[in-house]
Amino acid sequence: MVDRVLIDTLNIQARDLALRWKNLIRKTPQLKHYTEMNDAALIDAGAAFYPLLGRTLDRGLDRALVGDFFVRLGKARMNDGFPVSEVIYAVNLGEQVVIGYLLNDFAPDSPARMYQALGALNKIAEFFLLGCFYLTKGFLEAVYTRMNKTDAVSEELLKKYFKDDFFFKQND
Repeated sequence: MVDRVLIDTLNIQARDLALRWKNLIRKTPQLKHYTEMNDAALIDAGAAFYPLLGRTLDRGLDRALVGDFFVRLGKARMNDGFPVSEVIYAVNLGEQVVIGYLLNDFAPDSPARMYQALGALNKIAEFFLLGCFYLTKGFLEAVYTRMNKTDAVSEELLKKYFKDDFFFKQND
């Protein structure tokens, strides 16, 4: 069972966690497109992860909900001109923020909380790994669509190189 304090922190303090994420982004020169974003936009972007993770820890992994969020994120970042490698790295930094919170703020003074934190780590890793899976699918779907419609690349050629099965859901 995951401690309510952790779940509440992910929901209530999402912007504080996103601030930590923003600070990690700013220290990472490989994230050129993210570092070009202003602080407020970065914090808004980062704050979206944490309530969804909190819900996942509270109610269990809902693949449809997580998948929808990350597919849309992948499509949006592709349409904004971000490379997929940067987006995945940024998501990984979001995971590092949660792990850092668990080990440095949540659990250090309580053996019971340390035990709970260790139990939550697997669920957190599963959330972010699944997120990267769906993010990549969404990103590649947006590339496929753009190449087919805007760049007039034939469906036959696209299917030769894009072997994935895409969802082709409309963006909200």
